[in-house]
Amino acid sequence: MVIEKGGLPLARLLDLVKLTLGVVAGVGGMIALVVAYRRQKLAEAAHDLAEIGENRAQLAEQRAHRAEQREATKLHNDRFGAAAGQLFHDSPAVRLAGVHAMAGLADDAPTRELRQTCIDVLCAYLRMPYSPQPPNGAPESDRLASAALREVRHTIIRLIGAHLRDGASASWQGYDFDFTGVVFDGGDFSGAVFPSGTVSFKGAVFSGAIVSFKGAVFTGAMVLFGDAIFSGGGVSFADTVFSGGMVLFGGAEFSAGTVLFAYAVFSGGMVRFTKAAFSGGSVVFNRAEFSGGEVSFAKAEFSHGIVHFNGAMFSGGAVRFNGEMFSGSAVRFNSADFSGGVMDFASAVFSRGIVHFNDPATWSEPPSGLPFPPPEGLSLPPGWVPSAPKASAED
Repeated sequence: MVIEKGGLPLARLLDLVKLTLGVVAGVGGMIALVVAYRRQKLAEAAHDLAEIGENRAQLAEQRAHRAEQREATKLHNDRFGAAAGQLFHDSPAVRLAGVHAMAGLADDAPTRELRQTCIDVLCAYLRMPYSPQPPNGAPESDRLASAALREVRHTIIRLIGAHLRDGASASWQGYDFDFTGVVFDGGDFSGAVFPSGTVSFKGAVFSGAIVSFKGAVFTGAMVLFGDAIFSGGGVSFADTVFSGGMVLFGGAEFSAGTVLFAYAVFSGGMVRFTKAAFSGGSVVFNRAEFSGGEVSFAKAEFSHGIVHFNGAMFSGGAVRFNGEMFSGSAVRFNSADFSGGVMDFASAVFSRGIVHFNDPATWSEPPSGLPFPPPEGLSLPPGWVPSAPKASAED
């Protein structure tokens, strides 16, 4: 054993040094742990404070947004009352100003529900009793009042049509429109797009002037023309696209004037003329394209007037004339193209009138359900006339 003079042995001294260094290292580690723990707590506290601050900011923002909405709704309601008062004013000029005010209010509405309310008011104005022409012998003041009322109504229709077209500064596409029983003596819905919602023309009367749906697109809405009356003037669905949704003409009456479906495209959805009455005027489907979906004329009655499908293309989907009564109209499918899909005349009754299928462009398969032998008035190409059954040896 080596002993230093006046001190501890060297080995013992080295052990003490190691022990001291171990203690120092342990203390240092403890200090580091404490420091790390403190840092973590401080970071957590800072994060909590930041989160609290963020939550407070969000709550403040939400309160500000609600306050802004309340203020916007209050302003909207104030403007709504003023516009409604103008719309039902005695003066036609003030009413016309009210129409534009209500349309502008719909554009600026802070919620969908408030916009729908403005649209409902404009439609309600159109549903009010209206006679396109004053009685014969009516005084000049009545004729002027009628002309002024007509201007107000046509302005509403024009503004609605403009808001239903693509590219409108404020779109009203997809909203509900209730034109039930409205008298239309003119109007322009050309290029309108109906992607969703419900649009009702039930019981509407189209008479005296042109109402245009030319180039309109029906993609997903429920559009109702049930029991509508087409009694004069003209209604144009030319170039219209029926690609989805449901368009119903059930019980509609086509008694005068011209209704055009020329070059219309029926590519999807459902279009029904169930129990429609074609009793006069002209309904024209010339060059229309039936490539998908279903078009049904089930139990419709063709008693007078002219219905033309000349040059129409039946390439897909289903077109059904089940249970129709062909009793007086001239229905022509001249030069039509029967290249695909289903066209069915099962249970149709041919009692009078003329139904022509002359000179089909192509026909991979003729329509099904045509009667044999063909009754008088039903004109078929030679290849479509079924041959009489051959007599058996026992006959």
